[in-house]
Amino acid sequence: MNFLERMFHLTQNGTTVRTELIAGITTFMTMAYILAVNPTILSAAGMDKGAVLTATALASLIGTLCMAFFANYPFALAPGMGLNAFFAYTVVLQMGYTWEMALAAVFVEGVIFIVLSLTNVREAIFNAIPMTLKKAVSAGIGLFIALIGLFNAQIIVANPATKISLFSFKQAVADGTFHTVGITVLLAMLGILFTAFLMIRRVRGNVLWGILFTWILAVLCELTGLYVPNPELHMYSVIPDVSAGAAAFAPASIAPIFGHLDFSRLWSVDFLIVMFAFLFVDIFDTLGTLIGVSSKANMLDADGKLPRIKGALMADAVATTFGAVLGTSTTTTFVESATGVSEGGRTGLTALFVALFFALSLFLSPLFMAIPAFATAPALVIVGFLMLTSVAGIDFDDFSEAIPAYITIIAMPFCYSISEGISFGIISYVILNVLTGKREKISLLMYILAVIFIGKYIFL
Repeated sequence: MNFLERMFHLTQNGTTVRTELIAGITTFMTMAYILAVNPTILSAAGMDKGAVLTATALASLIGTLCMAFFANYPFALAPGMGLNAFFAYTVVLQMGYTWEMALAAVFVEGVIFIVLSLTNVREAIFNAIPMTLKKAVSAGIGLFIALIGLFNAQIIVANPATKISLFSFKQAVADGTFHTVGITVLLAMLGILFTAFLMIRRVRGNVLWGILFTWILAVLCELTGLYVPNPELHMYSVIPDVSAGAAAFAPASIAPIFGHLDFSRLWSVDFLIVMFAFLFVDIFDTLGTLIGVSSKANMLDADGKLPRIKGALMADAVATTFGAVLGTSTTTTFVESATGVSEGGRTGLTALFVALFFALSLFLSPLFMAIPAFATAPALVIVGFLMLTSVAGIDFDDFSEAIPAYITIIAMPFCYSISEGISFGIISYVILNVLTGKREKISLLMYILAVIFIGKYIFL
């Protein structure tokens, strides 16, 4: 215990080993879906699914360990959602790159990321963003992850007429999918209410218990026939598959994808565009996550700066570089880290526990891959509420501050992107304050960022 105290300064940060353990378990449980989702997405690009699972766990392990020891923050890393879809569906399937070339683009992006972190560029960007926008980013991420949770649970679904709509139980009964999809929507709703109840009662570990409650109910429903898995509808068994015996617990070989980087198109215009697209999204998704989660955890100093941010950014850059070599898309700081922070996680010990669980997942993949997305949905929805409370720190009487903050908040869920929310927020903040004669509030770097963002929408 003394070693952990010296290493992570637990008392100084107002936390304990038990609190950090619960935070680590909670963060991992809300991230565990990436172990199932990332292999599915990247296999669409022709990559070996089992190998990608191993690469996903290893990249998450390495990145999260880097965060623990480089920065002593409770943030976890894994291959990013959205970035993996861009990798598979846009770069490979649409643009015609091989997955080996796409991995090379991710690797180059990671190297550039390391250089930018060493030269303080990313730290300067973080510090240049006004506190109002930082509060807005936190609130926007709250809505964003709540929307992810609602989509994962299919409480909210696509609708040709209205774009999105509430899940229809009547339709599920009519088309015979109630026992496949409808029951899981009900379980997710029960999980949200159960988690909220525990939170109101101030039960420790409420988010984690909400996940386990929903999952256990799902297992019982499957055992009694109330839930019927259907792979064609992407609804799988929630009971761990150990039919292969001991072999089921052996990590899949990473050989089919390890080190398979193709730099043959390194100097082509298309390659540079793809690489910069990865870089851009990674930079601002990471900054957005760090801003939002650290703001909610009260980790920012009086000037709105995040101490030790260079270590956090370096962890992200190193993880991306190693992840590309291992064979996965961009590894980044996960917004689901907010779930652990909400449980009191405040130091790198939380991240260390998350890393250990990723290591364990290599050998217990049947267990962790059985956790369905609808079981983690309640955690995302409730943590979204916690992060949304950051709006209380925004000065709504000053419209030059409040309107850019509002744009930032709504852009994240509506554009389904943290980085787009930051882009719109910075552009609107600069333009509105220049037009209203409040130029003294805007730093030179904010002007530069606004120009870069506008250029991105014009040329990319």
